[in-house]
Amino acid sequence: MLETFQPTDFFAIAVVVASIALLVYFAAKTLITSNFFQKGINLYQQKDYQGAEAAFRKVISLNSTNDVVRLLLGDVLREQGKVDEATIWFEDVIRRSPKNPQAYLRLANILMQLNQPEEAKINLQLAKDLLQKQRQPEQAKRISHLLDKMSAKSSQF
Repeated sequence: MLETFQPTDFFAIAVVVASIALLVYFAAKTLITSNFFQKGINLYQQKDYQGAEAAFRKVISLNSTNDVVRLLLGDVLREQGKVDEATIWFEDVIRRSPKNPQAYLRLANILMQLNQPEEAKINLQLAKDLLQKQRQPEQAKRISHLLDKMSAKSSQF
């Protein structure tokens, strides 16, 4: 006996096909993003900062939510002397993810370069507090030592 397709059968087939298409799309996008990320890391390690910048910008265009890539982009911009733009990226990560101690540390580094030690201390203190809350006492201790050295140096003047 021949069975006839019902409209619900076509709907079910369409749902399955659409689901498979979405899975393929996201898998391809993830693979492409991963390849650009790895390319950026490799170029950064080779000190090809312009190439790394292009790769990290591509990753951000494909996946705008990745804060690690934003931090790395800020790093390569800083390496190229684009301190103002790097600062913007670090501040953006702080706005998006205020519990990310790495963003505060990187911003503090730039503030020291810009001879703004008081602002740098504020960011170092925030990073230290976050690291303590996140149960990373060794890193917090290193920052504490750095803050102590900065305070001792500023009290000499």
